[in-house]
Amino acid sequence: MKRVVSGIQPTGNLHLGNYLGAIRNWVRMQDDEGGCLFFLADLHAITVRTDPKDLRANIRAMAAALIASGIDPARSTLFPQSLVPEHAELAWVLNCIARIGWLNRMTQFKEKSGKDREGASIGLFAYPVLQAADVLVYKATHVPVGDDQKQHLELARDIAQKFNTDYEREVFPLPEPYILGRAARIMSLRDGSAKMSKSDPSDMSRINLTDDADTIAAKIRKAKTDADVLPGDMALLEPRPEAKNLVAIYAALADLTEAQVLAQYEGKGFGAFKPALAELTVAKIAPITARYNELRDDAAYLDSRLRAGAESARAVAGPVLAEVYETVGFLPR
Repeated sequence: MKRVVSGIQPTGNLHLGNYLGAIRNWVRMQDDEGGCLFFLADLHAITVRTDPKDLRANIRAMAAALIASGIDPARSTLFPQSLVPEHAELAWVLNCIARIGWLNRMTQFKEKSGKDREGASIGLFAYPVLQAADVLVYKATHVPVGDDQKQHLELARDIAQKFNTDYEREVFPLPEPYILGRAARIMSLRDGSAKMSKSDPSDMSRINLTDDADTIAAKIRKAKTDADVLPGDMALLEPRPEAKNLVAIYAALADLTEAQVLAQYEGKGFGAFKPALAELTVAKIAPITARYNELRDDAAYLDSRLRAGAESARAVAGPVLAEVYETVGFLPR
C-alpha cells in the first residue's frame, strides 16, 4: 500500500512563496493519493532558540493556512509532531543505528551552523535522524522531496537498510521520492535574486496570506520591474530577474508554463501585465486569505483538529514502534 508522509516547519508570517512552494503541493497530493499524513515539524523548530509563545502561535497559524488552502482533516491526517511521541522515541533508536560519519556529510548542518559549529545544538546536528524517524515510524513508501531534501531521504534509506540488516528483519520499507514536478520558486517583489521571505524587512517584498485584495494589488503594482516589454522567449528574461519572477508567479497561479504566459503577453509592457497579475493573484489567494483569517484565531477548533489528527497518526505509528521495540529486545509494554 502506498503511504505518503510529509512535514513542514511551522513558521509565522506565511506568504505567497510558502503557498506556491509547498502548501499547494500538499493539497494536490491529498487529491491525487488520499490518506496522506501531513505533520507540522514543531520538534524540528526547536533545534534553534524559539520563543514558546511564538511557536505555539505558529503551529496554529500553519494549521490554519493548510486547512484554508484545501487540506481536509477528514481526508488527510494533519497533526504536530509533538503530539505523536512515537516520532521522538523512534528517533532515539535510530540515533543508535545512524553513524556520525553519515551526519558529518549532511550539508544543511554545515550551512545552518555556519562558523559556530561548536556552539550549535546537538538537535541541529542530529535532526536528520529525527527526519528519518518521521517517515519510518509510518513505514512510509513515498516522501515528497525538493532538491534540498534529497540528501535527507537518502539518509533515511541508509538508516532503514542498516536497521533491517543489523536485526535481520525487514521492518522498514525503503521510502522512495515522491516526484512533484518543478516546484514554484517565488522570489522577492523587490529583489528578483532573493527568495520571498518573512524575514525581509520590507513588507512590500512579499504577499502575505493575511493581505487583503487592495494590499495584494498595491504590492504587485509597486513590484520592481524594468522598462522593457515581455519577450517571447524565457531565456531572454535571465538577465531580468524581477520580470522573470512576476512571469513565474503568473504561471504558477494560472497553472501554465512560463512559455505559455509569454506567448500571451509577448510585446506587452508591465502596464498591461501587472494589472492582469494582480487580478489573478487576488482571485486565487483572496478566498484562502479569508478562510485563513477566520481560522487562525480559533484556537479551540484548530487544536481539536490537530489532536484528532495526532490520534489517527498514533494508531499507525504505535504498532510500528512496538515492532521496533520487540525487534531490538525491549520488554513488551
